[in-house]
Amino acid sequence: MEKKPISLLALLRDAGILKAGGIADVGISGIASDSRQVAPGGLFVAVPGLTVDGHDFLEAAVEKGCAALVVERGRGRSFPGKKIPCVEVQDSRVTLGALAASFYGRPAERLVMIGVTGTNGKTTSTYLLESVLKKAGANPGVIGTVNYRYEQVALPAPFTTPDPVFLQKMLADMSAAGVTHVLMEVSSHALEQKRLESILFDVALFTNLTRDHLDFHGSMEQYYLSKRELFFRHLKPKGKAVILCEKDIVSGLDWGERLRVELGERKKMAGEGEQAQILACGLESGGVSVLAAEQSLAGIVARLRTPVGEVRLRSHMVGRFNLKNLLGAFGVGLALSLPVERIVEGLESAPAAPGRLEKANGPEGVGVFVDYAHTPDALENVLQTLRELTAGRLVVVFGCGGDRDRGKRPLMGKVAGLLADVVVLTSDNPRSEEPALILAEIEKGVEESGLPRMRVEALLREQGRKGYDLIISRREAIRTVLAHAVAGDVVVVCGKGHETYQITRKGKIFFDDRVEAVLQSAVVNW
Repeated sequence: MEKKPISLLALLRDAGILKAGGIADVGISGIASDSRQVAPGGLFVAVPGLTVDGHDFLEAAVEKGCAALVVERGRGRSFPGKKIPCVEVQDSRVTLGALAASFYGRPAERLVMIGVTGTNGKTTSTYLLESVLKKAGANPGVIGTVNYRYEQVALPAPFTTPDPVFLQKMLADMSAAGVTHVLMEVSSHALEQKRLESILFDVALFTNLTRDHLDFHGSMEQYYLSKRELFFRHLKPKGKAVILCEKDIVSGLDWGERLRVELGERKKMAGEGEQAQILACGLESGGVSVLAAEQSLAGIVARLRTPVGEVRLRSHMVGRFNLKNLLGAFGVGLALSLPVERIVEGLESAPAAPGRLEKANGPEGVGVFVDYAHTPDALENVLQTLRELTAGRLVVVFGCGGDRDRGKRPLMGKVAGLLADVVVLTSDNPRSEEPALILAEIEKGVEESGLPRMRVEALLREQGRKGYDLIISRREAIRTVLAHAVAGDVVVVCGKGHETYQITRKGKIFFDDRVEAVLQSAVVNW
C-alpha cells in the first residue's frame, strides 16, 4: 500500500512529539532508519544500533534526498546550502515507532492484536492459533520466525519481529486486505529495541523462559524483564494475559508464575481486575490444565480441565512440550471469547509448524524428525519426548550457532549425552567462528555425561552401543547417520528446523535438513 506524502508537522503532532515548534513544514513521503533505504522526500530517523549508529550517516541520508531528519538531543547538525528540518528527541528508537505508526494510520488499532512471547513454542503457538481463528471465521495474519503471511501473501522473515517501519506498513497492508486478527511472535530483542512502540495487544501469551540470547541480554533476569515488557507496556488496559506456568528444570524457577504474580499486582494497583484478565495454564494446575493424556509418535489424546468444563482433544502433534503449546493456544482462544467447538476443531486440524518436530521420510522402519531446538531446554524437551516413544536407539544430530551465547554449548552437549544413545555433533550456522572450536565447546558437556567417543559407523553397527562422534560437515553427519540407522531407531536433527540455509564465513548457502534427510533416505531405501 503506497502512501501519499504527509505534512511533517502533522506527523510530529500525531506522533506526540511536542517540541516541534519552529520546525519548517515539508511533505514526507516515507520513513527510514537505514540511510541506504532513504528515498527523496523521506524522513530519516537516526537510531543508535548495536554495531553502527544512524547519526554517523546523516550526510548520506541528506545526499539521497531526505526531506527531514530526526536525531537524539545534542546530535543535530546543519548542512551548508541545504535547509533540512532537524527534529531532536530524547529517544529516537521510541520516536521511530511512534512516527511509523502515525505515518501508516495506526493500523494496529483496527486489528485484534495477539502477541506471543517466550523462548520456545512461539512459532508452533501461532500455527495453532491461525488454524483456530480460521475455524472461527476470522481472517488471520501472522508475523513470525518462519515468514510473514496473510491472504495469499507470504514474505520471508529476516527477523522474528520486524523493524517498526516495515511492521507498521505490513499491519496497514493486512488491514487493507481484510485481515481481522494478527498473530505476532514477539522477540526479546524487539522489546528491548522498542520495535513495538505504539502497538498495544488485546491478548498476550507467555510460553516459557529458558536460557537463550544471553550474549545480548547478559543475564536471565534481564532476559525475563525484556519479555515482561509485552505484558507491562504493550498489553491494553483491559487486555488478556495467558501464561503457561512450569518450573524450569535447570534453574528451578517458574518464570510464568512470577509473571502471573507481578502482572496481577500491577493490574490490581491499576484497578483493572486481575482475575478476569489473567489465565494461567499448566500441565498439572491452572485455569487450563490436563486431567489425562496419552502420547505416542502418532500424536496426543487428552482431557483438559478448563473454565468452561472438561474438554476432549486429539492432536497429531507429538510430545509433552507440544501438549503445553496446545494448552496455551486453548487459553488464547478462550481469552478471545471464541466458541469452544471452534477452538477444538482448530487445534485438532492445525498443520505442523515447519521444522518443529517435523516428520521427514526416513529409511524403512526409522523415525526421522527435524526440529528447531537450539537451546538446552528445547533440546531436552525434544529428546525427553522421543526417548519415551523410541523402541530402538535415539540418535541426535546437532550443533550450536556461531557468534551467539557460548555458555549454552556445553549445557546442550550434556543434555544430549544424558538423554540420547548416540550423539553426533556437527555444524549449525557457524557464522564467523571456526566450526571445530564450536564443537569442542559442546563436546565438553557431552564428556560430562560419560558417553565415550567413537566413530558413528561403529556406534550404529551394534544395538547396545552408546557414544558420540564429531562430523563437522552437516551434510555428511546427516547422511552417515541415516545410512547406518536400523528399524526401530529414531533420528532427530536439531538446531535449524525450518531454515533453508547455512551461514558460514563464506556467506549464506542453501541447506535444508529436511531435504538432506529425504535424499539420503531415498538412497537407503533404494
